[in-house]
Amino acid sequence: MKRKVTLKQIAKELDVSISTVSKALRNSIEISEDTRQKVQAFAKLYNYRPNNIALSLKNRKTKTIGIIIPEIVHHFFSKVITGIELVANKRGYNVIVGLSNESFDKEVINMQMLANGSIDGFILSIAKETLQHQDYHHFIETINQGMPIVMFDRVVNEIPCDKVIVDDVKGAKLAIEKLISCGCENIAIITTKDYVSVGKLRTQGYIEALEDNKMHPKSSLILKVDDKLLSENQLEALEKEIEELFKLNKNIDGVFAVNELYAVTAMKVARKLGLKIPESLQVVSFTDGVLSKHSTPSLTTVSQHGQSIGEKAADLLINRLEMDEGEEGEEEEEEIYETVIIETELIERESTKK
Repeated sequence: MKRKVTLKQIAKELDVSISTVSKALRNSIEISEDTRQKVQAFAKLYNYRPNNIALSLKNRKTKTIGIIIPEIVHHFFSKVITGIELVANKRGYNVIVGLSNESFDKEVINMQMLANGSIDGFILSIAKETLQHQDYHHFIETINQGMPIVMFDRVVNEIPCDKVIVDDVKGAKLAIEKLISCGCENIAIITTKDYVSVGKLRTQGYIEALEDNKMHPKSSLILKVDDKLLSENQLEALEKEIEELFKLNKNIDGVFAVNELYAVTAMKVARKLGLKIPESLQVVSFTDGVLSKHSTPSLTTVSQHGQSIGEKAADLLINRLEMDEGEEGEEEEEEIYETVIIETELIERESTKK
């Protein structure tokens, strides 16, 4: 009997990406004829079979939800998981958590592994590498095979599924309005590269709030941080980038950071440069996590209400699972998906003036 192989093993053997293997097996025109033939021949030789998700769903329910998150230590994601678990357990479901670690390949592998009869549906936030590549075939395939997905926080509009988000533009405007009301005139933003949807939207809110207040956004005050600087061994490089921002713009009196790590790092750099917070520099960030509460000074933040996001995502998924179960055998109608927006809230602390 020939050994069973996975997408990952085929990709490794043929020295191509998991995405290429998946597309070649579906006869995608994006893949060359030569590569398609090699992949399909290898798959046939080793008796590769794709996950039969639809059959699994039809034959049995696991009463288990799969959660895929980009990182495990982030306070926001831990609060979302707490919310999901609360609702899932109350409604008789268990949860399994998978970690993409911001990797496209790990995201695909996690979904493939969990979808093989282990779970009934997914709740997930998309990995940064997936957003960068704009390759969403694994989501589409999973949905097309009968397994529902609910996306939260980082979502893409073109995927037909339920979504739970916050109004990132509105939340950013709350932050900027707070800084302006406290007298700030030269407000910088520390954000992500544009392919990360939430960072892009928060930057949009920053620009719109300045324009609404007749203040002209300056490109020199917009720092877009490379993702690699978020890892623990790269924090020194992040500090250097922020220090350069301050040194090139000596009149900065306000900073809006799209996450609390950027904000806390900015405050550390500011103190090193002799700036007093909030007397000469005021700081606001997104994400009301542990760092925000225990930093010195404590950080004014825009709370995303992560637990509420998790609770709503779990309700949406379980409602769809139980609706699909009740309608089995009925004539199919076009699916109607819901996007739920959770309101943000400004939590005022010591990094801004009263």
